[in-house]
Amino acid sequence: MPARRGLRAIATVVIAAAVLAIIVAPYARSAAFIADLAGVSGWWRPLLLARTHAVATQDLSIPTRHGQVHARLYEPDTAPLGSLIVFPGVHAGGVDEPRLVMFARRLAASGARVVTVPLPDLRVYRLTTASTDVIEDSVQWMTGEPRLAPERRVGVVGVSFAGGLALVAAGRPSLRGKVTLVVSLGGHADLPRVMTYLCTGRLPDGTLRPPHDYAVVVVLLASLSKLAPPAQVPILERAILTFLDASSYAEMDPERAAQLLAETRRQADTLSEPSRTIMAEVMARDARAVGARILPFIEELGGAAALSPARSLPTLAPVFLLHGVDDNVIPSSETPLAARYLESHGNLRVRWLLTPLVSHANLSASPSVGDTWRLVQFWTAMLRTN
Repeated sequence: MPARRGLRAIATVVIAAAVLAIIVAPYARSAAFIADLAGVSGWWRPLLLARTHAVATQDLSIPTRHGQVHARLYEPDTAPLGSLIVFPGVHAGGVDEPRLVMFARRLAASGARVVTVPLPDLRVYRLTTASTDVIEDSVQWMTGEPRLAPERRVGVVGVSFAGGLALVAAGRPSLRGKVTLVVSLGGHADLPRVMTYLCTGRLPDGTLRPPHDYAVVVVLLASLSKLAPPAQVPILERAILTFLDASSYAEMDPERAAQLLAETRRQADTLSEPSRTIMAEVMARDARAVGARILPFIEELGGAAALSPARSLPTLAPVFLLHGVDDNVIPSSETPLAARYLESHGNLRVRWLLTPLVSHANLSASPSVGDTWRLVQFWTAMLRTN
């Protein structure tokens, strides 16, 4: 009898440990992912007991109505915990952009199959409805590939301006039933409202926050035909694109960024008025002066329904909205407004979090315990949904 009681006690402990492991494992996986992404390490890291999987990569070409799009697959060495397709924001780096590579590789290392799809127009700093089409077509393509999406459904992740566009695409009839969830990281609800903030620094509640000059210049690029004579537009556009490329390469390749900035100065010296003054404002990073030029054209530039979740059919898939509190590219006020719009149109599966741990698309390396736990809970709920 004592032996039986002992065996029962051992069995009870083993079962309890197994149940605890099942409960704790998703949180440990999320905590490890967030710690890795933030570059945090320490003696406590092994306590998370979260296995890191080896990851293999493969470049892909995705057919869309706007042409072939270069993408990359990140495949863990285990049966994947679902499939995710990730659309980064405005950046020239493509599939090799370091932050995108780090995000996708570490997400795959935590057990998910990941395909990254830099949107061609966002790579050249264009906010166009074609990008929404490419998201729609890419999701349709991936869900039709049994190897990549065995259940013919995928989770859709959009970063920065691609976050709002991903919400728009996920609401289109062609994707109904094909999306497990939509994650918008620092995304927008209404593009003209964001453009107005970038031009004025004024948030919807009337408070002021200086906008990021890089984002203002992206909007400027779309308005050149309204600001300069036709003969000057191509030359001014080349100078602005070179300036934006220099900003994009600042982290990836500082030497290349310096070369591009020097080239920007050479190009600026060849400009005639009014292009010369416009370019001087850009290079001085004078967001207020640049914004004042663009403001009269905001609705015309960004008012298409395909550019704003709040002007489009809402997705009814589960939605996760994550935003940095002090974001000065797309203000964090956009996230509760997006949630409110979706909920008012029948989507009752919306979860959102504003956090000081995120700037725009980067994580902080010095988080508080409370903020970290809220982010871990949010990320765990997202992974479980997918």
